Amino acid sequence: MYPICATLGGEFTKGVTAMTKTATIRARIEPELKLQAEELFAQLGLSVTQAITLFYKQVTLQKGLLFAVRIPNTETLKALQHARDGEDFREYASVEELRARFK
Repeated sequence: MYPICATLGGEFTKGVTAMTKTATIRARIEPELKLQAEELFAQLGLSVTQAITLFYKQVTLQKGLLFAVRIPNTETLKALQHARDGEDFREYASVEELRARFK
């Protein structure tokens, strides 16, 4: 049996294993959302790969998503369908007019 070796900084080190990043993630995403997220990652000093890795690590540590994901109730589903179908839309001339409707 041979000892496990890994290349670290160009040198072989006996008994040390390095985790190689070989898994690939492919996803389709809206171009504008991608751009906005990548701009934020850059401001945080993160690459996209680092941001995705952080997300995956947190999901595994928390054993779930980092935010609430809920199945909409019947009323919400109905409202979403109306919006998709373009039904029950109202237009208001101003924000004040809109606010007055809900007083």
